[in-house]
Amino acid sequence: MSTVESAPAPKVNPNAPTEETVLSVEHYTDRLFRFEISRPASFRFRSGEFVMIGLPKTEEQRKPLLRAYSIASPAWDDKLEFYSIKVPDGPLTSRLQKIKAGDTVMLGKKPVGTLVLDALLPGKRLYMFSTGTGIAPFASLIRDPETYERYDEVILTHTCRQAAELSYGLRLVNDVREDPLVGEMVGDKLLHITSLTREEHPLKGRITTLIKSGDLFKNAGLPPLNPAEDRVMICGSMDMINDTKALVETFGLTEGSNSKPAELVVEKSFVG
Repeated sequence: MSTVESAPAPKVNPNAPTEETVLSVEHYTDRLFRFEISRPASFRFRSGEFVMIGLPKTEEQRKPLLRAYSIASPAWDDKLEFYSIKVPDGPLTSRLQKIKAGDTVMLGKKPVGTLVLDALLPGKRLYMFSTGTGIAPFASLIRDPETYERYDEVILTHTCRQAAELSYGLRLVNDVREDPLVGEMVGDKLLHITSLTREEHPLKGRITTLIKSGDLFKNAGLPPLNPAEDRVMICGSMDMINDTKALVETFGLTEGSNSKPAELVVEKSFVG
């Protein structure tokens, strides 16, 4: 009796990105947009983490081009939201900004990150200093009930160049206050402070300038930073992160991590 040998099954990479469907896209300015994609049932992450996302490979590419993006939706959401810049000649964002509902986006399987609650010691107040799309991980955290269980006050700052760039954050905070899941917990715990660098605004200047002058704390009605009560998260451009971190450390706060929580954490990933 003859036997027929079957071909070996192709190897499947367990860490390969999954193909997810774009659910919605919203453009805010010629530089900023947000989009939502489907979330695999097995995908787990902590609010504040980032993940690799990208687009299917083209004929010119040997493999999909992936970049690290902070997840803007909270851990409990059944969709995944991202907030992105548009770079005309960016390898990924030049294509990503053209996606529409129904398109396919590649999603990595391993979310990681340092902007998580577990990397901070217990405290009274949580400051989230952000510029531009650096608000994305905080969009996740301010929608997470655990944030309000851990802190009496949550101060989200968002600094942009022009007023139109504040739109995402303004609507986000409004929606959080009205959210049926976390709205009641938020109450008056969440304070949203905006500033601009290139247009007139009630609060004008870089976040470092506002911290140094004390205007930030006067606006918030709070005392200057102190390591006994305050915890800080920082996300923005590399220069903003480095400058703000150095300034915050002059108040006595030290940088923490997942393995060694402290008073301060910064984003370790950058989108290009």
